[in-house]
Amino acid sequence: MIKIGIPANSRGGYDAAFARIKSMGFTCCQISGNPFHMNDSDIDGIIAARDKHGLETSTFWCGLSGPHVWDFYDGHLTLGLAPAAYRETRVKELIAAAGICKKLDIKNIITHCGYIPENPHSETYREIVSALRYVCEVYKRDGMYFCFETGQETPVTLLRVIDDIGTGNLGINLDPANLLMYGKANPVDALDMIGKYVRCVHAKDGEYPVDGRNLGAEKPIGQGRVNFPALIAKLQEYNFDGPIIIEREIPEGPEHEKDILNAKVFLEKLIG
Repeated sequence: MIKIGIPANSRGGYDAAFARIKSMGFTCCQISGNPFHMNDSDIDGIIAARDKHGLETSTFWCGLSGPHVWDFYDGHLTLGLAPAAYRETRVKELIAAAGICKKLDIKNIITHCGYIPENPHSETYREIVSALRYVCEVYKRDGMYFCFETGQETPVTLLRVIDDIGTGNLGINLDPANLLMYGKANPVDALDMIGKYVRCVHAKDGEYPVDGRNLGAEKPIGQGRVNFPALIAKLQEYNFDGPIIIEREIPEGPEHEKDILNAKVFLEKLIG
């Protein structure tokens, strides 16, 4: 059964965050954080808040240390596992995420892997595949899935990487807006290639890029180019029953909450 949720913002404490999510009518949420910055107290707080408010913690978005520039230039030097300078530490962070998710009974661990080269013969491509295979082998012991968040890679590159790693516990966190904003694919058409691997979704809307340096603009759901009626229908054709986490990447406040609640109503009608 598809459930709709939002990320849990822990800045005011997990109990307050989960109470807010429940009051907005959601049944699940995403936990986000860098595993190196989370301790047993954080985990206990999540478990207590989850049980108190009756919410499901459906996914863990693994934040990675170091610089992050979300564009088409410095993004190549800073994002995910592609930059060799940060790869070793970030692999350790992904491994640490498994220990946290085991305690929280979360099976889907998500992150951006960065600009994985299209060329499978490049040294960077081979190194990323090797690093991810190690991570996935660790996850597999506890029945966990590594999920690529769509964005910097083309759908074909994702297919190739999943094939080349070959551990059987790789999935995709579909962010349809990212596919547009990075100029990588139309998300509805992309499902014809990667639909069978989608385990979770970030519901977000956006536009294609208008220059060669900057991502396209993010928009409230229903106001960008993502064809959500067609997207949800096609996900259902693939028997998708995972979580849909609504994202709105503007500062929290009245407009943020309004857009989130509007998106909830919009998506619920489509899911039926």
